[in-house]
Formats: sequence, C-alpha cells, structure tokens
Amino acid sequence: MRKSNSGRLSRGAAALLLATAFNHFADRLLGVQIEAFTGGIGYFSPSWVFDMFLVPFVAGALVSVIYGKGGKWLSFIPALIVRCISYFGIANHLIGIPAASTLMPVGWWGFYLILTIEAAMIGGVIGEVVVKRTYGRSAPQKVDEPVRPIQR
Repeated sequence: MRKSNSGRLSRGAAALLLATAFNHFADRLLGVQIEAFTGGIGYFSPSWVFDMFLVPFVAGALVSVIYGKGGKWLSFIPALIVRCISYFGIANHLIGIPAASTLMPVGWWGFYLILTIEAAMIGGVIGEVVVKRTYGRSAPQKVDEPVRPIQR
C-alpha cells in the first residue's frame, strides 16, 4: 500500500510560503530595491549586499530546514518569486521607486537574479546539512556473504 505524500507536499508549501514571506519582508525592512538602479557606487551599499546575498541564503536554509531532505532543490524558489514580482511590479508601475532611479535592464537584472538564486541554493545545502547532520555518502556496509568468482 502506498503512503500519501500530502504531508511532504504541505511541508513543501509551508516552507516555500514562509521563506517567500521572510525574503519579502526582509527586503522591505532593509529598504533596498535591487531592481531600481540609482547609479554610481553608492548603489552598492552594505544593506544592498545583505539583501542580495544574506537574505536569500537565510531563506534557502529555512526552506531546507522545514522541508527536510531534498529541500535544497526547493530553496531557490522563494528568491525567484520575490525578485520576479519586484521587477515586474516596478516595470508595470505597481511599485514605486525613488525619483532618481530607473528600472534595471533585463540583462543586468538576470545577472543579479542568478547571484541571488545561487546564494539561496548555498543556504539550501547548508540547511540540508543541518537537518542530516552530515553530507555525502555513508561508508559501504560489509556483507557476510563470500565473494563468488566471476564465471565466464
């Protein structure tokens, strides 16, 4: 008899929703809009670095800790959701941006999106290590059977 995957599905949905909410609200608390380019070196502030790397890292780790084994494969989704909604919200004038800034070109935004997703995936792997207490394969177990010669 097959077991139902409803528990795993609900854990995955809860992990994605919580990590997406965390990522969104951390973006708002930091006050950084990665998609709104202000120009100059002042754009790359310490809060921008936190928003770009640390927030997705923590969100990815949160997904893996909640979901469990295999959470690293879901860990990039919250960062992808938040960054896409933010970009297209600014593009369609649903989200306001500062007066001196412009919408980042899609090519640069894609580069920043990839960096954000990579940070989330690293967090997902770290979260999975925390859940499993180890990473990698275990040592092969010894079998008590004698080894038979290969017959040709």
